[in-house]
Amino acid sequence: MRKRLFAAFTGLAMAAAITGCSGKSGESSAGTEPAQGRETQQEVQGQGDESEKTEEAKNAQYTLKIAVGIPQSHKDIGNIMKEVIEKETNGAVKVNVFADNALGSDREVLEAVQLGDIDITLSNMAPLAAAYSDLYLFDTMFLINTREQAYEILDGEIGQHIAEGLKAKNLKTLSFPENGFRNLTTNDREVHTPADMKGLKVRVMENEIQIAYWKALGANPTPMAFGEVFTALQQKTIDGQENPVELIYDNKLNEVQKYMIMTQHIYNPLILAMNNETFNGMPAEYQDAVMKAAREATDYERGSAQEYEQDRIKKIEEDKTTEIIYLTDEERNQFKEAVKEVNSLVKEKMDHPELFDMAMEAVGQ
Repeated sequence: MRKRLFAAFTGLAMAAAITGCSGKSGESSAGTEPAQGRETQQEVQGQGDESEKTEEAKNAQYTLKIAVGIPQSHKDIGNIMKEVIEKETNGAVKVNVFADNALGSDREVLEAVQLGDIDITLSNMAPLAAAYSDLYLFDTMFLINTREQAYEILDGEIGQHIAEGLKAKNLKTLSFPENGFRNLTTNDREVHTPADMKGLKVRVMENEIQIAYWKALGANPTPMAFGEVFTALQQKTIDGQENPVELIYDNKLNEVQKYMIMTQHIYNPLILAMNNETFNGMPAEYQDAVMKAAREATDYERGSAQEYEQDRIKKIEEDKTTEIIYLTDEERNQFKEAVKEVNSLVKEKMDHPELFDMAMEAVGQ
């Protein structure tokens, strides 16, 4: 089994929609547990003779800086990028990977990539939506039910449209890895239907679409920077939050939550992107190496995503800190019906609302 490494993404000066993803351990990040697999960047940098590294740096024609977050799956991507690019270019392109949000929050790193101060990053799509509105598609609740549906959308015509649109933001889309399905956690309330959501103070990203969906469910959505969430849950300033399982466990949110409800209300794609000018300025063979690395990293990460999720679920069960609630199909359909009215707002916000209809058709809705 391939050993693992790491990654993250960048973008634009944007409005309040980004705030929920800011903070040192940003929304696209998870915990600090040293997972199995590919070495971390610290381990990679700690190996070998320093004089050899200096000589390699002298011989490199390009040096790329990749920023990634905290989850092991994100680190895997960054390290595979490094491994493949350096191998395919025979060291002519050197890659430095910075994990654990070392270069800043999602918002800060996205801006730096757009400006060319950082070359490549891995990011949640939410911070980009305010600047590129077609990405609001991926804020749609209960749109995507399986990973296979997600891959069909992201790897097909819709994904191609998004990649083309982001070029205008000076971003070259390399691939669409995944962050997993988002699930709800609560302090002391079991949730099985929308009726159980009434008045529940749920931390959400500062995103107009997300706020509208949670209001439709009867909740009291509360935008908050991710770095503040653990303390807010611990002090019961908020009643709950929603995130992918890997992020919930690796940031120890389950330790201050009594219930985790497997709502799987949103499939959370990531985007691996590069400064467009930097990419276009490289020789074709180096561009090919970057794209090959992105494909391999994404294939690996997608393949391991469910494994990571199941591993974290098992650990939560073993820790006995949190009761996991699985919704029946009937219960989940009640949630889906309750938020339908917000779908029109998603289409209204998108520059190309026909993409919404294409996505609905792709998932058989």
